[in-house]
Amino acid sequence: MAVSSPLESVADELARAAGAPVELERPRDPAHGDYATNVALRTAPVQRRAPMEIAEELVERLSRLPAVERATAAPPGFVNIEMATPWYADVVAAVLRDGDRFGAGSPARPGRIQVELVSANPTGPLTVASARNAAYGDSVARLLEFAGHRVEREYYVNDEGAQIDLFRASVEARARGEEPPEGGYLGGYLEELARRGGDPVATVLGEIEASLERFRVHVDLWVRQSEVEGELAGALAELPVYEAEGAKWLPTTRWGDDKDRVLVRSDGRPTYFGADAAHMRLKFRRGHERLVYVLGADHHGYVLRLKALAAALGHDPESVEVLIYQLVQLVEAGETRKVSKRRGDVVTADELVAEIGVDAARWHLVSRGHEQALEIDVDLASERSEKNPVYYVQYAHARIAGILRNVAGLEPSGEVPAGLEREERELVKRIADFPLVAAEATDRRGPHAIPTYAIRLADDFHRFYHHHRVLGSDAEAFRLGLVRATQTVIARCLDLIGVDAPERM
Repeated sequence: MAVSSPLESVADELARAAGAPVELERPRDPAHGDYATNVALRTAPVQRRAPMEIAEELVERLSRLPAVERATAAPPGFVNIEMATPWYADVVAAVLRDGDRFGAGSPARPGRIQVELVSANPTGPLTVASARNAAYGDSVARLLEFAGHRVEREYYVNDEGAQIDLFRASVEARARGEEPPEGGYLGGYLEELARRGGDPVATVLGEIEASLERFRVHVDLWVRQSEVEGELAGALAELPVYEAEGAKWLPTTRWGDDKDRVLVRSDGRPTYFGADAAHMRLKFRRGHERLVYVLGADHHGYVLRLKALAAALGHDPESVEVLIYQLVQLVEAGETRKVSKRRGDVVTADELVAEIGVDAARWHLVSRGHEQALEIDVDLASERSEKNPVYYVQYAHARIAGILRNVAGLEPSGEVPAGLEREERELVKRIADFPLVAAEATDRRGPHAIPTYAIRLADDFHRFYHHHRVLGSDAEAFRLGLVRATQTVIARCLDLIGVDAPERM
């Protein structure tokens, strides 16, 4: 994807010269320059040349760029780069010019992508586990939109089957003043549903939608299984179905699944996989080119079968992505709070938001990779101090807003004064990293990279602000441009994970 970044232009020039992708890293030792790359070492075996020879050629190429002050080759084949002062001006000017689109992708042909998220059975309020699905799935969708794609968020409602029947029976039993049937649902919310009357599934679904909206997750399309199953006949007509033991099967092993899957049982009832087949066909018929499913840890087996289903429908199996997220636990006063919809000791998404707020909930639920189990310290997450990372980053944004409120008539500028202080350089370089961080987070479906980056950006800003005045300094116009650029990128980071960027705190 194309990104607007002065740093990317340098990486692109190196990539053209090396004939390979280039990653620019920031050396730990400032003596090694602002950026470094090992591309000469990586390409040497392919080119059958000495790494230092390639590195020297790259240095020669870099020396022609106005953005580069100096480039050197270091054994055994590293290229170290020191950026020129005008480059720092270009970075700040780019943010001031592009605003909240700085770092956004601009693909030649935007893709049509659907993200199916949450899709929890409407048998009770959303749990904290579903909240992680919502926060993660929505952040992936936001990243894809920022990358320039057209994204639709879908919630698939399982409103049929044994579990739904058992849920309704449990509510009806409560309405009669009886205990739920064996294996039924428990919890105080059942009594509330019984008192309210009507269809409990519809009631719960309405509450789920309201919870998601409060959580800043807007679902574009709600699809019911009961409606999708009407499309099953069309799906069966397109699929290479075979019959065995009175049932209709799909030979998913042709495409790497560990066993073939039943679409329709011998008694004529469709399986969940049969509904999946009708549903996926419907998704592709609506024009989506890539389907993203966000599923819980107990759905690992779905990866191969959904990809096989896409292939059986005539699509590239790689057009289907299954993102598996691990469970989340809350820790309060050193003790773990458990989640179980059946037993009734439910910790809901709404309760989490009530305790720590939407911002902290969204932040902490995407603060680690989705493939890792997550533990949220409720006491820390609710704390309004710099020990709480979301508060720390938001405070940087609010502090900059306070600075800008005191500006009287002076326009921020990207024009660099005679010299740059070290803290200014480090802050500009951090800003310059953002487009690449956002692009990589999108490609890897890893929004956790965004809060990690935002903390580092806030660190660099606080360090700069501690050492240097902005208003009334000799470099006032540039520093105003620098802090406004910083504020813009912080706000974009927070928005990508569904967190507010306050003007005051």
